[in-house]
Amino acid sequence: MTLLQAIIMGIIQGMTEFLPVSSSGHLALFKIMFNVNTDTGLLYDVMLHFATLIAICIAFYHDIFELVREGFAILFTWFRNLIIFFKNRFGGGSWEPYEKVVTNSYRKFVILILVATVPTGILGVVGSDFVEAASLTLLVPGICLIVTAILLFIADRCEGGSKGPAKTSYLNAFEIGMVQGLATLPGLSRSGSTMTACLLCGFDKKFAVRFSFIMSIPAVLGAALLQLKDIGDYKIPTGEVPYYIVGMIVACIVGYACIKTMLIVIRKRKFTYFAIYCLIVGVVSLGGYFLAGK
Repeated sequence: MTLLQAIIMGIIQGMTEFLPVSSSGHLALFKIMFNVNTDTGLLYDVMLHFATLIAICIAFYHDIFELVREGFAILFTWFRNLIIFFKNRFGGGSWEPYEKVVTNSYRKFVILILVATVPTGILGVVGSDFVEAASLTLLVPGICLIVTAILLFIADRCEGGSKGPAKTSYLNAFEIGMVQGLATLPGLSRSGSTMTACLLCGFDKKFAVRFSFIMSIPAVLGAALLQLKDIGDYKIPTGEVPYYIVGMIVACIVGYACIKTMLIVIRKRKFTYFAIYCLIVGVVSLGGYFLAGK
């Protein structure tokens, strides 16, 4: 992999991970078009995903700090309730009431993310082989980019609602988690599909962005860790180490800028431009598949 390829892939990952145009689809198209080595591409994909996770943590540092703090508080509450259970069951004394677990919006937010992660993880593991095979052809990314375009047209026509963490049901979180699981398909935008799902569920627009991006952290982290086992004994060539580092820095900076852009896009309902772009790229990809046969 050359320095130019590393930088271009970093830009693609940073832009398309957060803009609703599918990072996996664009990276798959890039690697097919420029014959990027498969092992190198897989390892670099993992590193780029870690870079974009850093961008999310920077952009939503306050929310993430509160979620981590309240997550530990939930664990302590569950542990205390477990002690209370055994005291009530075997203590022989007076019955002691259990402590309430969800006491504020951030604790509810934590539970919603956990609920959403379950279907995402199941679909990700079950469909991993298909997703890997789909990334090697222009057909699936092309079809999924057209589906993404349709979803974005729908998103632009959703008024949204007023739901924040407190009003969001666990069923809503599970449904959005299923959508995120399906969005592992190359060409199906994770951010575009999950934000469309959030808006259809009546989420407040700002919360839709926060939930869509923050819920991706455990999913992307888990997917990246699973990919590591497929890399095998591959090691980065010594001369290419700086290329990988530069690419990660580029992905992080571009990703952060695109997160801020999405906050404006969803507020002003400008998804149509991205929908048109996805439609064009999807049609071109399908044309390339049928003409070139790959």
